[in-house]
Amino acid sequence: MDQELAAKVAIVTGGSGGIGRAMVELFVEQGAQVVIADVDVGRGEELAADLGPAAAFRRTDVADPDDVQALVDFAVDRFGGLHVMCNNAGVSSSFRRLLENDLRDLQRVMAVNLFGVMYGCRSAGLHMAGHGGGAIINTTSMGALTGGSFPIVYRTSKAAIIQFSRSAASDLAEYGIRVNCIAPGHISTGITNYDLGPTIRYSQPLQRQGSSADVANAVLFLASDRAAQIAGVVLPVDGGTAAGPPFAQTQLLLAQAQGQGGADAG
Repeated sequence: MDQELAAKVAIVTGGSGGIGRAMVELFVEQGAQVVIADVDVGRGEELAADLGPAAAFRRTDVADPDDVQALVDFAVDRFGGLHVMCNNAGVSSSFRRLLENDLRDLQRVMAVNLFGVMYGCRSAGLHMAGHGGGAIINTTSMGALTGGSFPIVYRTSKAAIIQFSRSAASDLAEYGIRVNCIAPGHISTGITNYDLGPTIRYSQPLQRQGSSADVANAVLFLASDRAAQIAGVVLPVDGGTAAGPPFAQTQLLLAQAQGQGGADAG
């Protein structure tokens, strides 16, 4: 099978660990030259060294628009172009309920999760628009697709990414630039700070534990020519969570409700 990204240049922000690292490794395996963008210099440089000449590291704070533009310029200078932009960098937020949450992390979370995506789309788009187009994939979250209270700032930032991405997909399509979103759910990463076991058991129809590689495979599809007719979509990689709870859990809740109703009737 031919390599999916042969002769293409990609940027992955937040690329030194977790889902971003899985994207970087898969992209290189599939023939791309990849710029790893992250604030973690040690891990980023180590990953680039491990992957060889097809990878390069650039320290980047995605909350700084000048840093993001310099990242795109670096990719073009180093590898001769830019065909795929993965705006993946993200941070979590407080799990406190709203009335107990002073929102002190609001500015930082929005700056990284939302504004970083916006800066990345614009800087990458400026190059792609004059060079035959490209693919932009923005990382949102299952938490943007489902209801729930906390983490409220994180959920809000990720939901905003979806609306921005749809607007960008419409706006940039005339240049041959495809903008899409990936929405991971219940994936173990550096910012996963809850117990995945019970969460999967009660809320995820597919009971297998998803991995960063699962997400990377979906991103590869959106980045490749196989997705040439796809723009403005949000692709969940969440084991079916956005579709609703597992059948067994629904049965249990129904049985409890019926039992309570029977007790009340008696």
